[in-house]
Amino acid sequence: MLEHGGNLRDAARHYGRDDWIDLSTGINPHGYPAPAPSSAAWHRLPEPDPALLSAACAFYRAPLLLPVAGTQAAIQALPRLRPPSRVAVSSPSYAEHAHHWNLHGHTRTLVPYAELDAAVDASDVVVVVNPNNPTGETIAPERLLDWAARLHARGGWLVVDEAFGDTASSLSVAPHAAQPGLIVLRSVGKFFGLAGLRLGFVAAHERLLADLADLLGPWAVSGPAQEIALQALRDMRWQQETQIRLAQSGARMESLLREHGIASAGTPLFRWWPEAQPEAFHEHMAARGIWCRLFREAARGIRVGLPAGDDDWRRLEQALHEWSKQ
Repeated sequence: MLEHGGNLRDAARHYGRDDWIDLSTGINPHGYPAPAPSSAAWHRLPEPDPALLSAACAFYRAPLLLPVAGTQAAIQALPRLRPPSRVAVSSPSYAEHAHHWNLHGHTRTLVPYAELDAAVDASDVVVVVNPNNPTGETIAPERLLDWAARLHARGGWLVVDEAFGDTASSLSVAPHAAQPGLIVLRSVGKFFGLAGLRLGFVAAHERLLADLADLLGPWAVSGPAQEIALQALRDMRWQQETQIRLAQSGARMESLLREHGIASAGTPLFRWWPEAQPEAFHEHMAARGIWCRLFREAARGIRVGLPAGDDDWRRLEQALHEWSKQ
């Protein structure tokens, strides 16, 4: 199993402390205030709710969607819906994509973002994360739609992971996902801060969504997840206030890092930079109860999410000050 952020139990076991500030994920620390599910959500089999689909299509501006148990479920399933193919996966990016396309007889190639355009005509499938996790790189939707058309002309796919796209809606190609060959993944876990729901959506042509639904089987999304997500997706006031708050917090993090000599890139939910001594930085922060994300390979560097409150911001600032004075 690949390494991911959010592994606080491992941190506590290794360092022997329990006062962690968890910056290891890009999850909104002020997530949606989830209501208590109804008794029916617990006791009935979770048949698909048309109201949830309607709310999701409106929020993501997508013509068709399939709810899934987190985008991870789709990432694991999509490689099983194609015969052996030539697959180009953007690199560095969310490692689960490359991992699962490598498990099902496909020929997988890791391609830097700058070389993706050339890879389109030599591939059957191209997978890109936009905005990228962890580097924050972005690709204009017009370019993505051109890639999708070129791939579809040969029976290929463009898979666009927009898990961090809720703070950059102008980049989304979900409104175009009814065209064959374009597959878009969206997550309720990041912007809404509801990672524990394990809920995401796939936007694609109806035939592909039917094939994916058959593969995933019935009752793929729990009743409580559907009820909570329905309220969150409809709550426009909370969404608007959260967009403002995240933009302010992201700018604060970028400024704080810059004040301590760190030039970072990213989204309102996280910042990333190519750290010269990533292991030492990670250890420095962990010794102070701050858990950030260490990348050792393709994206060698550090990613940090947002602190939850003023005390956490102060602890982070002090730790950065001590690091910069070494």
